[in-house]
Amino acid sequence: MGLLDKVKEGAAQATAAAKDAAQKGQAKLDALQAKRASDSLLRDLGATSYAEKSGRAGPNNAADAARIVGKLEQHERDNGEIDLSISA
Repeated sequence: MGLLDKVKEGAAQATAAAKDAAQKGQAKLDALQAKRASDSLLRDLGATSYAEKSGRAGPNNAADAARIVGKLEQHERDNGEIDLSISA
């Protein structure tokens, strides 16, 4: 095996390693973005629930809650089950 062949093989291995690292990084980024989206929806649902319980719900509160639940259900279909554990 000549020097040029060794260089080509090394470059191919480096390229494969870089692609693997990029894919792993993208997967982590996608998971983080999905978690942030679900956290935002859960926060909004909590706000509608609190508004109802505290007597400050607007006329569209029930419709808003139903819309948010629908978005959460779609989010779970797209991204898997949401972790609903409470950390308080």
